[in-house]
Amino acid sequence: MTYATQKLDEEKVFKDPVHRYIHVYDQVIWDLIGTSEFQRLRRIKQLGTTYLVFHGAEHSRFNHSLGVYEIVRRIIDDIFKGRPEWDESERLVVLCAALLHDLGHGPFSHAFENVFDLDHEKFTQAILLGDTQINAILTRVSPEFPQHVSDVIAKTYGNKLVVSLISSQIDADRMDYLQRDAYFTGVSYGHFDMERILRVMRPRHNQVVIKESGMHAVEDYIMSRYQMYWQVYFHPVSRSAEVILTKALHRAKELSLSGYQFAYEPHHFKNFFNHSFSLKDYIALDEGIVMMYFQEWMDEEDKILADLCDRFVNRRLFQYIEFDPAKDYRKLVELEQLFKEAGINPEYYLVFDSSSDLPYDFYRPGEEDERVPIHLLMPNDDLRELSRSSDIVQAISGKRRTDHKLYFPQDLLKQDAEINSVKKQILHLLSGKS
Repeated sequence: MTYATQKLDEEKVFKDPVHRYIHVYDQVIWDLIGTSEFQRLRRIKQLGTTYLVFHGAEHSRFNHSLGVYEIVRRIIDDIFKGRPEWDESERLVVLCAALLHDLGHGPFSHAFENVFDLDHEKFTQAILLGDTQINAILTRVSPEFPQHVSDVIAKTYGNKLVVSLISSQIDADRMDYLQRDAYFTGVSYGHFDMERILRVMRPRHNQVVIKESGMHAVEDYIMSRYQMYWQVYFHPVSRSAEVILTKALHRAKELSLSGYQFAYEPHHFKNFFNHSFSLKDYIALDEGIVMMYFQEWMDEEDKILADLCDRFVNRRLFQYIEFDPAKDYRKLVELEQLFKEAGINPEYYLVFDSSSDLPYDFYRPGEEDERVPIHLLMPNDDLRELSRSSDIVQAISGKRRTDHKLYFPQDLLKQDAEINSVKKQILHLLSGKS
């Protein structure tokens, strides 16, 4: 028996609120879960700043990663096993890719990436291929195995069926996060009949396809995703918190690069501020460390940094209005000037933010970021693209929805507004009254 095929003496289980139990049979998977790089995901929230809106959303990337692993394990061990289109030798690589696909997320994920111009997928690959405990375990399977797992996550792996289980328009990643995020936020939008979808999944032509009889379950899944994005993921209050978090980190970076003497030096961030950080520096960061700095920086001499950190820690968030950049550009320019006159720095206190999502798309040859569509397996064994059979999906196919907001500190503007004509003018402009 090789390390790749070695089973645990006794099955290990994790009790899970979404899947009831997560089952681990393979020694490799159990060893990967025990690494410091994977355990770090316990300290990274799955939904970033959303816990400031939905107080139950405290779940972690660790929870989600186990969930994606469990869905893939069920698909390949229960649904695909024994089918001629499924190559059983791919089992371990797809299980490892499912488990490790979010390994490179930083604290508060996308906000952190935006500030430091990072890509979590590249850091996932760096952890898989670098001098890490994860890499040591994967290399025990074979010298090439870390690269194979990395290729699956990078979507460059030769077997596209394997890739589609992790990354496609109906994959294990989405099926877990929709249900998990709905559970922890307490909303009903993300619920769909996953059991039905799993039962009608089939391996075909380098991708997962769905038996035609399961079309309505897939419609429900797509609409669940659509609703979750607009009701939870793009919630304007969560975005307000993310704006403040981003601006606080930007301010700390600006101060550090200008030679400002911090009362509490940003030792964990300095290499990020000058873009000279190592993989070890990256792995050392988690959300507990960020919050530690923010709590210390609430007492910094720099009033902007202190205020932004206090706002984030104590949930004193920015107000927002709908804002159309095409129509309202002149208003933004005028507001920026008025903010300066009022002594409020618009770079940190007047923030335009937009969110955009494409709930489902069909294949358009030659287009950038083309998406492999969901195919239905017809009774005659032909494949038909989903939107050709579903009126519901056809209605939203290829239609991108975008939302724009302008964020500002209403509390600062209302201070002395009765005697400050500039602040009064700003509030008037933001109210939209003519």
